[in-house]
Amino acid sequence: MNQHIEPILIENPQRFVLFPIQHDDIWKFYKNAEACIWTAEEIDLQADLVDWEEKLTPDEKHFIKHVLAFFAASDGIVNENLAENMVRAVQYTEAKFFYGFQIMMENIHSETYSLLIDTYIKDPQEKNYLFNAIDNLDCVKLKADWALRWISKGSFTEQLIAFAAVEGIFFSGSFCSIFWLKKRGLMPGLSFSNELISRDEGMHCDFACLLYNKHIVNKLPTETIKTIITEAVQIEKQFVTDSIPVALIGMNADLMCQYIEFVADRLLISLGNNKVYHSENPFPWMDLISLQGKTNFFEKRVGDYQKAGVTGGHEVKVFTIDEDF
Repeated sequence: MNQHIEPILIENPQRFVLFPIQHDDIWKFYKNAEACIWTAEEIDLQADLVDWEEKLTPDEKHFIKHVLAFFAASDGIVNENLAENMVRAVQYTEAKFFYGFQIMMENIHSETYSLLIDTYIKDPQEKNYLFNAIDNLDCVKLKADWALRWISKGSFTEQLIAFAAVEGIFFSGSFCSIFWLKKRGLMPGLSFSNELISRDEGMHCDFACLLYNKHIVNKLPTETIKTIITEAVQIEKQFVTDSIPVALIGMNADLMCQYIEFVADRLLISLGNNKVYHSENPFPWMDLISLQGKTNFFEKRVGDYQKAGVTGGHEVKVFTIDEDF
């Protein structure tokens, strides 16, 4: 199959000029992303330092360190794929706009995670160990290597699906674990950054599904998609098992693995495939607090707040990782 016959990949001499808009659905995604811009300076970490020093157990700190260590490197990997493959390949101007904006947002995510590690971890040697987790932590290296391998192999469509798995599956367990802290009233700065970043990554995953479903003519064999997604699930399960070595209150590796299967099934359905795992959401509290910002706006900006006047009243499409389907 020749990937260059995909309309979205055919050279477009009009790609340097935006108007007239040719693909309204892609353009709406771009405007939604633009409406959700935020910066690392909006995250207040003062209360987190008290929680980190006085309230978290050593086991809780262990898994948070693993989560942040992966996140600190992951956005750079996503950006390398965007810069090396996606921005270069797509010829729809609206898609180039979205990917260009996504690169900027991934930079903000990367800055935020680096700031979190820098704030919580005081020992310079441990801090350096976590910043270099791709080399130091096997469970992080496994995820990074899988993602990096897809940057240099496969067709555009396979890369599209693989990085939907990165943002939809590799991130899901870590997002969930931080929402678990929010449920317990801990680490408000980390929790708020998690609301913002999980919303952004959900939108990025949704965008991949949109391109695949609406703008890719030559669909992949369902078995190929299944293989990509189930590989990602196995690697994420290994990460979770290494990161949560003991059962915590309301959170353990078995439940998290079930949650990852639940999220993977939802992604498979979004890509037009059948479920593989048929797992239920083991964390019902995710329905209440995950991507549904409930904070009083005048007390603190909620994570689902968007810039007024940018989208003209359109809702932001969010890749929810907690609802039944």
